[in-house]
Amino acid sequence: MRNPFHYNLLLAVGWCALMGRLTVADLAVGFVIGGIALSISSPMFGRMRYYDRIFNLTRLLLYFMRVFIASCVRVAWDVLRPVHKARPAIVAIPLSVRDPIQIVTLANLISLTPGSLSLDVSPDHKTLYVHVMFVDDPDEVRREVKSGLERRVMEALQ
Repeated sequence: MRNPFHYNLLLAVGWCALMGRLTVADLAVGFVIGGIALSISSPMFGRMRYYDRIFNLTRLLLYFMRVFIASCVRVAWDVLRPVHKARPAIVAIPLSVRDPIQIVTLANLISLTPGSLSLDVSPDHKTLYVHVMFVDDPDEVRREVKSGLERRVMEALQ
């Protein structure tokens, strides 16, 4: 099987044709039904990385949503308190990712999280500089990024 995504997209469009309308909802339903049909027929084609990639992208999205919500609550709580507990710092995070798309994805996910902002990547692409609003221990920030977002970005975009 060349590219299961193309087959899945073709099945989704076929579903819309069967329904007689082309809407985002019908396309999404067709995409899910097409994915199920492809997974049922996968023994004929052998193991497909397509489902691993979808699973890893879903894991990344769910993890990011959890981190995003926790960060929103933490920043909002600090803003609403009369005494602020913010201890901002710039933290240098050594990168394990080497692909430019993975680096950009990681940097953007960090910047989208309230209380943190990606500042720069070193010229050799081995270090990401991040401004973090709550830093008690820079090593803990590094561990959280490396074991959390960076690992999931690497898994999802391999």
